[in-house]
Amino acid sequence: MTDAATDTVLAAIRAHSDNPSAFLALNEGTVSFTEPGIDGVVAYRPAGRYLIQLGGPFAAPAERAALLVAFVTFAARRRQGVVAVQLQAEDAELYAANGFAVNQIGASYALDLSRFTLRGSKFMRLRNKISRARRSGLEGEEVAVEPGRDRTDLAMLDEIDRAWLRGKGRHVKELSFLVGERGGTLRRLFVGRVDGRPVGYISYSPVYGSRPGWMHDLSRRHPDAPPGVMEAVNATAIDVLRAEGCAWLHFGFTPFTGLDPTVEAATARPFVSRLVRLLAAHGERVYPARTQLDYKEKWGPHAVLPEYIAFHGKPRLGAVWRLLRVTNAI
Repeated sequence: MTDAATDTVLAAIRAHSDNPSAFLALNEGTVSFTEPGIDGVVAYRPAGRYLIQLGGPFAAPAERAALLVAFVTFAARRRQGVVAVQLQAEDAELYAANGFAVNQIGASYALDLSRFTLRGSKFMRLRNKISRARRSGLEGEEVAVEPGRDRTDLAMLDEIDRAWLRGKGRHVKELSFLVGERGGTLRRLFVGRVDGRPVGYISYSPVYGSRPGWMHDLSRRHPDAPPGVMEAVNATAIDVLRAEGCAWLHFGFTPFTGLDPTVEAATARPFVSRLVRLLAAHGERVYPARTQLDYKEKWGPHAVLPEYIAFHGKPRLGAVWRLLRVTNAI
């Protein structure tokens, strides 16, 4: 993405987004669509016969429908279909009204930091895990993400990435598109160290809209790191963010979780519902949803927000396949 495109996308999501994952539109390799006369963008990636869109149109409420129609027209001229993922509830209504089949695909989770506390029996196991990591010598700190930072430190973080991926198995690839990145514009990085050596990190990206704050995004832990390293690093980040007056900490989207028939869209297709529930029951090889959900729920989130997938026209297995491919899930 060029500097000009980055500025355009950032301005649009700052002004108009109400999606905790909107900042992922700035990921490397993600493309932005704009329409003359409309203040807003659509973020997407080409994938064969489809354009895979992230979130809804990031535009003023009065212009969101026009921007969506313009994007669908753009795709049709290229003889490509549109699949949109990580739509919010308001997006689901818009897409259903514009010829999309819309189904819930998962949920995102968020903490209201003004109400959050680790006190009480509910969080005893979490407190113990954080304490155990700190007794092992773990120290958490925020570090710079600018290109000019310590190259030795960067090499150690790169090694964490490699070791983390090796630990997942030789056939596993690193997910992309729907997860964040370690560096880049405005992101923040908290690292856990033992004896000065990084053993894990969490990247946080900014969130705008009705629940402003930060999103706990990309996280990596060295297989040899002490238990509780990620919890301890996140606890450090919470202390820093809350001291700054941050309102919300988001944990982002987890597919195949939080499924609720009462929040399904009017144009939900039974085929997609069955597929999502099948993946929820047996899809750990596609995405470790259970592990992700366990981690997020241990913090006691105050908000569980349904998220949706939308297919322009009839949902097809080919479109699902392309989505899985573009995210590196298969």
